[in-house]
Amino acid sequence: MRARSTVLAACAAAAALVLAGCGGGEKADDAGAGASPGSAPAALGPIPAIKPADVKPLVGRWVGTAKDFFQFKADGTGVWVRSGQKLWSGTAIPEGGGKYRFSWQGGDPKTASYWGVSLSEKNTKLVFAGTNQTYTKAVAHKGKGKG
Repeated sequence: MRARSTVLAACAAAAALVLAGCGGGEKADDAGAGASPGSAPAALGPIPAIKPADVKPLVGRWVGTAKDFFQFKADGTGVWVRSGQKLWSGTAIPEGGGKYRFSWQGGDPKTASYWGVSLSEKNTKLVFAGTNQTYTKAVAHKGKGKG
């Protein structure tokens, strides 16, 4: 079991390094990592308008086994966090068929990318293509009692 968590941690760390080098956040200061000053994003288009209905199955928190999670809002914005550190923040752009590609540096890479996620047929599991890790939707807990 320890070997598996070490492998998962290594995958998450490698993904974080790649994301940091690629400017994974919408803005360099937004995610704490970004492209070097003066670097221009390659072939990025504007982020398309996201319809809440297109991202509804994605909305919520998706928890992984490596102390990480993805969280998405109804406008398509999301974050990937591991051990309190934001590894990516941006927009999940619907591709259809339960697949979403991630924005980079505030733009749309326009094509399918391994920096995205896909949902299972019944929207109960999410797979991050960058590490091939599976995430499970967190269930909102209701507080005990009132107040």
